[in-house]
Amino acid sequence: MPKNRVARLKSRPVGLVTRDNFDIESDELPGLEEGQILVKIQFVSLDPAMRGWLAEGKSYVEPVAVGDVMRSYSAGIVEESRHPDFAPGDAVAGMFGVQEYAIIDSRAALRVDTSLAPLERWIGGLGMPGVTAYFGLLDIGNPKEGETLVVSAASGAVGSIVGQIGKLKGLRVVGIAGGPEKCKYIVDELGFDAAVDYKAGNLRAALKEHCPDGVDIYFENVGGEITDTVMNLMNIGGRVPVCGMISVYNATEIPPGLKSIRSVLVNRLRVQGFIVFDFAKRYPEAVKALGEWHASGLLKMREDVRDGGVDAFPDVLNMLYSGENNGKLVLRV
Repeated sequence: MPKNRVARLKSRPVGLVTRDNFDIESDELPGLEEGQILVKIQFVSLDPAMRGWLAEGKSYVEPVAVGDVMRSYSAGIVEESRHPDFAPGDAVAGMFGVQEYAIIDSRAALRVDTSLAPLERWIGGLGMPGVTAYFGLLDIGNPKEGETLVVSAASGAVGSIVGQIGKLKGLRVVGIAGGPEKCKYIVDELGFDAAVDYKAGNLRAALKEHCPDGVDIYFENVGGEITDTVMNLMNIGGRVPVCGMISVYNATEIPPGLKSIRSVLVNRLRVQGFIVFDFAKRYPEAVKALGEWHASGLLKMREDVRDGGVDAFPDVLNMLYSGENNGKLVLRV
């Protein structure tokens, strides 16, 4: 068996993750048991939720335990199999962790088709981020043709898919992103109707200009002042799918609460948090639709693949919180 380079949680971070929070070392791999497969991991998904997984306290999943392999969605190639449904050479994706190799129960692996899309896309637009966007907008957002949708973190892995699905459903789509390059990308390449650069200042005025009829759906990815600004522009009966709050994930003290909570009452808004696991039984529905739209050219996807292997994980993860990534952030192992 080959040596396995692995990232294990050493200590819980305070603020941004650092290299000192992880033990990154090479381990011996045990032999396979019946029903298991050995996967050589090629790509690791970097997701905002990872910071929450490292925090101690109540959440939608148990935190990563100190001493455990860092949790992550990953994709790779089967090297050895003791299960009849998998063979060496099969491409698979699943919750394999931040490591070079994973020995897993075959039930934890999803076979993917790299003739339809590159392997890294199966942990991006055709993986958890795409599925999150699909159900968050269509089930929680309940869009109706002609409505206005505002998406924060619009150039990111989830937001970019949300906006495109919104266009497919006949919505006016306005994206909020950081910097002129990301704003140009979501309009010129992804087909958003307009983009607002939150770093340029005067966010409220820019949103009012691009949403003259108000906002019917706000797909929430960031929290903080951006949320307060959009909430005050919501129409009566508006919907707010709450997917994430990346702006506060590394806060070292509890940030101020939502200032515009009055809008929920006055405009009779439906504000609903959700996680992708809520829709686990319906994943095939989402993957089928996303795959068909992608194959027909209606849904564009972009990965920002960074090199450096397992050792680079802490530094690459922090790119999410500084906005350095362009598209779905992926670490090449």
